[in-house]
Amino acid sequence: MKRGFLALLLLAAGVPTMAQDAAVAQSAQQPAPAEGPAMVAEPAAPQPRTLAPFVASYAVYRDGKAMGEATLKLVALEDSRWRVDMGIRGTRGLVGLVGLNLQQSTLFDVVDDRYRPLSQSTVRKALFGNRKTTGVYDWQHARAQWQGDIKKTRRDAVALQPGDMSGLLINLAVLRDATPGEVLHYRFVDDGRVRAHEYVVGEAREPVEVDGLGFSAMRVTRAKGDGESTTLWVTEGVPMPVRIVTLDDEDEIDLRLVDYTGA
Repeated sequence: MKRGFLALLLLAAGVPTMAQDAAVAQSAQQPAPAEGPAMVAEPAAPQPRTLAPFVASYAVYRDGKAMGEATLKLVALEDSRWRVDMGIRGTRGLVGLVGLNLQQSTLFDVVDDRYRPLSQSTVRKALFGNRKTTGVYDWQHARAQWQGDIKKTRRDAVALQPGDMSGLLINLAVLRDATPGEVLHYRFVDDGRVRAHEYVVGEAREPVEVDGLGFSAMRVTRAKGDGESTTLWVTEGVPMPVRIVTLDDEDEIDLRLVDYTGA
């Protein structure tokens, strides 16, 4: 974890110089506090959440065992466009041996404070072949369509509605919108599918450790039914999820943030 990032998260609001001097003088007269357990870093006062480029690295675990590594990246492009990329690479165990590799990207812009997808691609690489799908969101004609290695039932055009997003964009929207106790509603349009997504933000924050430093984070959960769920831990000042856990039947994939660099 870049230490500049950690310092930024712990930085409180600026204090005028004279007030700082007074605080230092007063602290010098007070006895040093007794040592105790490590404190959990409290989030800074909520600030407007705006997009900023970053590259984040995650350690990937499967059912508690180290499986590989992942990268989440947000890139600023020309003409006020952005691209968000997610890559997962298996490096250990059976997943690593078969060369599993997943790459996803969404090109988007921002219209009326909405993240509006423009195109999307997914590439799954394995030892015995690759699978690739690409999709285009045509907002002028309010439809999206995918092609490539995709089921025939998903090749027809999908009618678009304002606010529709890909899966990667929904993750960014959760970071922007999460507030303790809130219920977040999104419409997922990705890979020829349309689904309503509901995320529930926990009432109370909970401690999450990142690179040896504890943070007070919001747990945001989407239950899909049939034993499937996705949970993200997010905190103010960190422009990506601190942790992501997906549960599919009894198979758990756990992404834990280990490092990131910002703009």
